[in-house]
Amino acid sequence: MTRRKIEVGAIGPDVDLDSEEVYTADGRRLTNELAAQIAEQTLARRRGRPSVSGNGHRTPSLTVRVPEATRAGLERIATARGRRLADVSREALEDYVARHSG
Repeated sequence: MTRRKIEVGAIGPDVDLDSEEVYTADGRRLTNELAAQIAEQTLARRRGRPSVSGNGHRTPSLTVRVPEATRAGLERIATARGRRLADVSREALEDYVARHSG
């Protein structure tokens, strides 16, 4: 029986898991059952970032043009807080809506 380890990102010919020993990066032997489980988990994953709307609903997007100074200010805030520009921008918009709502 041939024994080999799957390298991350490796793509190659089909493998007969009954006649070859193949191991995942974490050392588990790859069986047909494990391969099916990995495939199912992979196909069940959603693409992109997690929803900020909650409950797995698609998050609507908004594109806004701002002056360079505004963007630079938001970037400085994001960097200082160790956050992403999108997160700081979203928070700023949420604060604005909260202040100006009914």
